[in-house]
Amino acid sequence: MHGPPLIGWLLVALCAATGGYCLLQMRGEPPGPGRRIAGAEALMGWGMAVMAVPSAVLDPRPWGPPAFAAVFAVAAVRALLPVPRGMGLPGHRLHHAVGALAMVYMALAMMVGTTGSHHHTGSMTPGRMAGGVPLLTGVLLVYFAVYVVRSGLRLVPMTDGAVDGAVDGVGAGPPGAGWSRRPELRHACRLSMGIGMFAMLLAL
Repeated sequence: MHGPPLIGWLLVALCAATGGYCLLQMRGEPPGPGRRIAGAEALMGWGMAVMAVPSAVLDPRPWGPPAFAAVFAVAAVRALLPVPRGMGLPGHRLHHAVGALAMVYMALAMMVGTTGSHHHTGSMTPGRMAGGVPLLTGVLLVYFAVYVVRSGLRLVPMTDGAVDGAVDGVGAGPPGAGWSRRPELRHACRLSMGIGMFAMLLAL
């Protein structure tokens, strides 16, 4: 990622922490749609963390962008594959597909940046990523902005319930649920990844 190193490292920390939590959540889930969703979110979090590393420290070109594009293209196809009824909510799978395709788009933008109209030297304007199609970038920015706002609004009543439960001596989430399966933490992780994706698209 090109841009201020501080922003890049903050994104790395945010996305890596989110991916790590999703891995823990996946381990605590029984086989089924919950584990599959947690695995997809862990892949997204760690992929975003790697992509957000400042280019002064790690510039994955020329091999990195094709690898990113291939991995997340497979993830998008997998998210869109038909599944038996009850095996995961369609909205979650569609959002995962959009997120994976956004990663493919950013990876392709990085590839174009190495071979595009920069005198074929692979250099780019300081402080910017490879570029991209402005209209498509704008559509994705609007999508993730709306997603972040909606996720934040859904998280507020959950955190209010968590505070009330703590006052009453009862934790949030279903009875007996471990901290890795608390619904408010799941939504907080999805909110974090949405913010991270929005910030990375802004850097295009």
